[in-house]
Amino acid sequence: MRGTFSVTRLLRIPLTRIAIAIRRRTQSRVRRSDLSPQAGRGKRRVLATILFTLLSPPAIAQDSRPIRIVIGFGPGSVADIAARVVGARMSQTLGQQIVVENRAGAGSNLGAEHVARAAKDGNTLFMATIANTINPAMGPLPFDFAKDLTPVTLVASSPQLLVAHPSLGVNTVAELIALAKAKPDTITYAMSGIGTLSNLSGLLLNHMAGIKLVAVPYPGSAQGVNDVIAGRVPLMFGSAANVMPHVQAGTLKALAATQVKRIANAPNVPTMIEAGLPGYDAVVWMGLLAPAGTPRETVDRLSRAVNEALRASNIQTALQAQGFDTSGGTPEDFGRVIEAELKKWADVVAAAGLKK
Repeated sequence: MRGTFSVTRLLRIPLTRIAIAIRRRTQSRVRRSDLSPQAGRGKRRVLATILFTLLSPPAIAQDSRPIRIVIGFGPGSVADIAARVVGARMSQTLGQQIVVENRAGAGSNLGAEHVARAAKDGNTLFMATIANTINPAMGPLPFDFAKDLTPVTLVASSPQLLVAHPSLGVNTVAELIALAKAKPDTITYAMSGIGTLSNLSGLLLNHMAGIKLVAVPYPGSAQGVNDVIAGRVPLMFGSAANVMPHVQAGTLKALAATQVKRIANAPNVPTMIEAGLPGYDAVVWMGLLAPAGTPRETVDRLSRAVNEALRASNIQTALQAQGFDTSGGTPEDFGRVIEAELKKWADVVAAAGLKK
């Protein structure tokens, strides 16, 4: 019990430690006045204080080990950029070094599984993206994303725009839906791979509007943008940061933003919800998770550090310069996002018959 005298415990304390403690206490507290009749009682109080200090359990020290933020994609990816920007500020707040580690592969599943198997001490985190809520819908995984990882905080999102080549002859989502219904299976859209957000954004539109746009795969988004600009493919869902310059130049038309609110640098472009598709939301998001079973106080400490970073004006500016909107919130807030995303994409993938 804390502070209880125990000879056995006292004997375990190195003599040098006792000697040093007594010497320091007596030097600071015992003076010539200790020769008075009160000296005996005073020395006994000093000795009692020393014994209490020595026998009390030591305070838990601040963890000095570095925190690793694992990224499931390569350097320069949206998750990598967000982790490096936010991690720099978190390091200052927590007093721990933040190391970003790229473990690319399997649509970021390799990185996610690595963190799911890591020690539950808060020193290994995963920067998840929307891909991690799409992957379980595409086929079985060697781990359970929803159960083996615990949310910390939603960090940021990167908005998309549905853009069209002017030759398609539509100016709104409603006109696109009407055209697609009049000409089923003939309107194509560029996307950067089966199961990617650029693919599933189109499938979500198909699912909600009762149409059938046809996906055309490209090795990457850049090639897709080039072909849409050239008019070889009339539509695509692209990162706002990548397609806005072409919208401003007049080579592409922005039909709608795919998130629930309008994009700051495209305030005149309606959302898909405003265009008549209630509940449509398809945005690239990034958020930190820890291994399931990490102590709640550790998760809360990390969450506070993320939110503090996201409130800093220089961090907001740095993220906005990369086309990100800052998020934040509690672990529960992020948990609700993950739950909704898992269900939404499972429904879309099942409706499209993509599950392996």
